[in-house]
Amino acid sequence: MKVFSSGNDTIIENVPYFDLGLSLDCGQAFRFSQSADGAWHGVAGGFVLDALQKGDSLILRNTPPEAFGSFWLDYFDLERDYESIVAGFSEDEYLKRACADFPGIHILRQEPWEALCSFIISTNNNIPRIKGIVGRLCESFGKPLGNGSFTFPDADVLASLEVEALAPLRAGFRHAYILDAARKVSDKTVNLQALADCDDLDFIRGELMKIKGVGPKVAECAILYGMGKTDAFPVDVWVKRIMQEMYPDGLPACTNGVRGIAQQYLFHWRRNN
Repeated sequence: MKVFSSGNDTIIENVPYFDLGLSLDCGQAFRFSQSADGAWHGVAGGFVLDALQKGDSLILRNTPPEAFGSFWLDYFDLERDYESIVAGFSEDEYLKRACADFPGIHILRQEPWEALCSFIISTNNNIPRIKGIVGRLCESFGKPLGNGSFTFPDADVLASLEVEALAPLRAGFRHAYILDAARKVSDKTVNLQALADCDDLDFIRGELMKIKGVGPKVAECAILYGMGKTDAFPVDVWVKRIMQEMYPDGLPACTNGVRGIAQQYLFHWRRNN
């Protein structure tokens, strides 16, 4: 990759095996939307971003130049060799088709608290409604960044609230889950940073499931999308169908260690076919 500035833009050339739109809009993150000019607008890590892809070049706008190296490089997981991973997936006929139809999906490296809270909100919910609730959460309790953008609220901020304060979110039964998560993260009953540094997935799952409303699927999403543990394997209705129809004996060996990446390709492919 070659990185340079042009005016207020940060331009990254020769970005290998990456599709910006697929990565942002395949159900793993909820704070980006596409503008009429094709750019993707959103907030992550306290940074506002307008991002546009042209071929194998990525253009980042309205974000500090230094933020690419300090945040966006990791966020978009641009240093992982997805091309080699996908080449390994070609041993399996279904994964080969999924990767051919939707090439360039990366697992976004989201902040652990934002991922955990977002997937608690996702329980029994659809993507447009999840985005609406997350948007209202940020507008109500996040810090303003200008031009109608807000940070994702810290767990400490939410932990000090009572459930009635969350009524504007219109998230129903999830209000109590959000507050329980915020309080347990804030007082380190569930220490997200320590869990992110841990390699024992079973231990991490058990700790996350101390939180009300966090079952196996939400825990697995938090581990994959918020902690970058690529062998985590979230199972929702779509993935359950995939496993029943295509992999009754389990995923093939070519997915070992990167089952979460395989899951994302299969999930998006099955949902769109």
